[in-house]
Amino acid sequence: MTKRLLTYGILPALLLLLLGVVVANKLAAEPDIHVYKSAACGCCNDWIDHLEAAGFKVEYTNVRDLDGIKQEMGLPRELASCHTAVIDDYIIEGHVPASDIQRLLAERPDVSGLSVPGMPHGSPGMETGREDPYQVLSFDLTGQNLEVWSEYNQ
Repeated sequence: MTKRLLTYGILPALLLLLLGVVVANKLAAEPDIHVYKSAACGCCNDWIDHLEAAGFKVEYTNVRDLDGIKQEMGLPRELASCHTAVIDDYIIEGHVPASDIQRLLAERPDVSGLSVPGMPHGSPGMETGREDPYQVLSFDLTGQNLEVWSEYNQ
């Protein structure tokens, strides 16, 4: 009787519960983000740490020709920074805060991505003790429309 109860009752229910927990955790986790960066760039590694601390699963590729990656994606030079990432068909350029990426994924606007041009002090990965004001820009590669997505240290 005990074997039958485990086979037809409790065990299948426990397996379904465990499967449900695993699926719920996977759905709740942020999607994977892939970062293209230079092997020698410390601030890129710090930005990756920032994303991981926010719950993102990060993969990265060290590349020699980062400008070539940016050109392949059609990214305008004025939006460029020291690393480029891709998540769910969005381009993330530079030191974009994780909270802005999370908002992008939640709202799903019709844009190509987000950018923090340059390397402003105080942005994630650029914590140098100095905090410069900076903007996160949304952009559209087809029309190259730029809009301010968020502002920091203003």
